[in-house]
Order: sequence, then C-alpha cells, then structure tokens
Amino acid sequence: MSETPADPNPTDDLPEQLRVRREKRDRLLAAGAAPYPTSVARTHTLAEVAARYEHLETGEETDDVVTVAGRVMFVRTTGKLAFASLQEGVGDRLQVMLSLAEVGEESLAAWKADVDLGDHVSVTGRVIRSRRGELSVMASSWSMASKALRPLPVLHKELSEEARVRQRYADLVVRQEARDMVRTKATVLRAVRSTLDGDGYVEVETPVLQLVHGGAAARPFATHMNAFDQDMSLRIALELNLKKAVVGGVDRVYEMGRIFRNEGVDSTHSPEFTMLEAYEAYGDQRSVADLTRRIYLAVADALGSRQVETPMGTVDLDGSWRWLSVYPGLSEALGREVTPDTAKGDLLAIAAEREVEVDPSWPAGKIVMELFGEIVEPGILEPTFVCDYPAEAQPLARRHDEDPRLIHAWDLIIAGVERGTGFTELVDPVVQREVLTAQSLAAAAGDPEAMQLDEDFLRALEYGAPPMGGIGIGIDRMVMFFTGAGIRETLLFPHLKPEA
Repeated sequence: MSETPADPNPTDDLPEQLRVRREKRDRLLAAGAAPYPTSVARTHTLAEVAARYEHLETGEETDDVVTVAGRVMFVRTTGKLAFASLQEGVGDRLQVMLSLAEVGEESLAAWKADVDLGDHVSVTGRVIRSRRGELSVMASSWSMASKALRPLPVLHKELSEEARVRQRYADLVVRQEARDMVRTKATVLRAVRSTLDGDGYVEVETPVLQLVHGGAAARPFATHMNAFDQDMSLRIALELNLKKAVVGGVDRVYEMGRIFRNEGVDSTHSPEFTMLEAYEAYGDQRSVADLTRRIYLAVADALGSRQVETPMGTVDLDGSWRWLSVYPGLSEALGREVTPDTAKGDLLAIAAEREVEVDPSWPAGKIVMELFGEIVEPGILEPTFVCDYPAEAQPLARRHDEDPRLIHAWDLIIAGVERGTGFTELVDPVVQREVLTAQSLAAAAGDPEAMQLDEDFLRALEYGAPPMGGIGIGIDRMVMFFTGAGIRETLLFPHLKPEA
C-alpha cells in the first residue's frame, strides 16, 4: 500500500513543536521520500557493533561497512559535521557521524533540516573510533526510518510519576529504570516458572470469565456474555479450577494469570494484577511453605542477591524463616494474653485503646485479624509465616481438628507486607458446602466480597480430592519487594483515572 498523502487537516492550532514536525513529515512526502518506510536494510544491531568493535583504539578506522538503525536521542551539528546518538532495545547506544566529505552536501543538509530528537533513522557507513574515543559509524548515507511527530520528554527533567505511568511508552524511551523494570519482571517470572517446573508442577490456563466467582473474599467485576445471554464475572482467584485439576489427577499444578478485583487502588493494590497459585496433592501448609521459600530464593539468585534492602532495613533471605502463631504473636505485642476464648467486648476495647478501626458487628476472629494486621505485621522484618489464623480469615482453608476456630493457613510477611499465603486445603465436600453456603448467605445479605455457592466445584470435591497444600503469591508484590518500586512501576500499563 502506498504512503498516505499529507494530512489534509489544518495544523495551525497544534503546539509549535508538533506543527513543525508535522510540516517536516509533509515536506518529506512531497519530495518523494518515505517518512515511514516499510523496512530498512539493517545489517547489525547497535549492541552487535559495540561488541564486535570494542577493541578499536582511539582514532582507529576500519573499512567495515554496516547499516544500523535506532532512535535519535542526542544530536549536535557544526558546519561540516553532525553527530547523533542512536538508541535501541534495552538502552544500547551508538554514535553516528555525518561529515560533508563522506555523505555530501545535500544529504548533510537534509539531515540538519529533517531529523529531530525521537526520530528513528537508518545509517550506513564505516565503523571507526573517533578521536575522542567514541565508537562510531561514519555515515556514507542515511534515511528516515520513522518520523516522530511528538518531542520526547526532556531527559534532564524529572518526569512526574503520573506522566511516567500514563505515557509508559515515552517513559520507556527516556528512562533506563523503566526499561530495566520490564526485564526484571521477566526475570522474576522465569525464576518462578523454573522452580515450579523443576518440582514437576504442570502449568495450566483456566478461564478468566466465570459464572460463579470464588476462591477469595473480594468484590468482582461484572460483565455479560451475549452469546449465552449470561451475566458473568472476571475471576478474583485461580483456586477453584486448579483444585478441580488436582481432583482429576494433575497432582502438581500451577497458573500465573491475571486476577481482577473491583476494589481500592493505592501504592500496593491494583484492580488487575498477576497472581501465582500452585496446588500439590498430598502436600500441606508446611510443604508449600518450603516451596514458597525456594521460589523467593530462586528469584533472589536470578536478580543477583539474597540481601534485599527495604524501608524497614535489610532482609536476609538466607536467614531463618520463622513461624508465628497469630494469638501468641498478638499477645506478645499487647503485653496481655489474647486467645480464641477472649470475649469480643475485650477485643473491641483493645481496638479502641490502640486506635485500630474495626466494625463492632464483626465476629471476634475478624477483629483479631485486624488487630494483628495493624499492631504486629508492620513490625515484622525477616520472613515470617504467620499461622493459626481465626477461621474467618480463609473460608476455604482446613480447620484444626483440635480447635476448629483456627485454620491450617499462613501469610508470609516480609518487611511489614504480606508477600504470599498458603494452606492445608479443605477437601471435605460436606464441610466445604457448609462454608460456601454460609458465604452465599452473606452475599445475599449484601456482603459484596462474599463468595457464591459453586455447585460444580463441590461436585468435583465429591469425586474425592486428595489431601492438598496450596499457595498464592502476588507476582507484582514480589517484584515490589525485590526492587523497592511501587505497584504502578511494576505494572507495565496500570489502570489510571481518565485524563481531564
């Protein structure tokens, strides 16, 4: 398909820099040049030139001709010379030089007239080391590869977080940290998968659209399937379908997938995020805790260090990963004993005394969880499996045989933040039905986070589910821990309020 003609729309109302660049595009088209060619005949990447010719001494020249391409990130011109720095990929850069003697008067003049910062250009020429020691391509010819109609953000000025997040594509161009984050997250994902694959886990994909939302206490996003005329929701967890796979004989199964929760947005929460869930037949909360520890160590090794700096201090992942029961941990922090027998009124009094906001209608177990979360968790630095939660914490977890008010489940707390959760799973279909029925009644009474009764999941359990351990790890929070970045930096394109 041929190049489109010059834009017929008037440009008078455009900002000057956009108008000037649009005029340059139109001028190229009018002259028969292609501001957006189909392809360029690149022979080497910038990184390949840098690696192959790093041995050149200052002032040394070769007769080796290469064609490179990249985005113009710096440009300087003198009377008979022009210099530019091209950038590609992870941030590799290479200098190109245009001299009157090598490219000719017309080509040099066209460069000076047509090329702006942000343009993609293709340059053919000899590889040399300049007299200032800069590895360069001395151009014999050049062409436009893609004309940028908007100027890049100014490099020496700090971009606001809002601008970085909203225009991530521009952020990636000008800021190395943004490019590094993309590859850091990819490194984390590879390390997680490598650990699970090495343990014999099978990666699967399960539906995002669900008739019944379950597997967590969270508010779902509602949608509608026109083909079946059915109201549906986006999944809030991966759990139920993965457990069905274990019932069917996939003894070790995992999924890393997008989760959607229609809840608050802040520095640690996003309505859309990546979750890892893994389930192991004949496992329990202890076996999956060991798996979680090994996943974190594998990620640390992939990123280069098991010592992680956090706002609370240095976390040594080679140190002990302790276990802490909720009630003894809360008792120690309060200086008074709190047990499952502690009266709700006493718990409300503690909350008032410690200025912890709770709802008086909450059951005692939920108040205990809130107290622990506000008083104890923020002070936990080293990896800690907080266990023996009240049953209200996780409706799908197995309860203690000796005290059914407690569950076989843990939250991994590192540097004051929850980094993962694990369970000895509830596999008794009769008890599970009772739990889900109670959740369904809560939902009917107006609780937007309560789960619905999933008859298909219960039917699967009735076929016989083996004893099972399971984990859930928020991948974005894992990246946040290792990088110190907020969740909006770890997500490539996070959700934002519409622009004004």
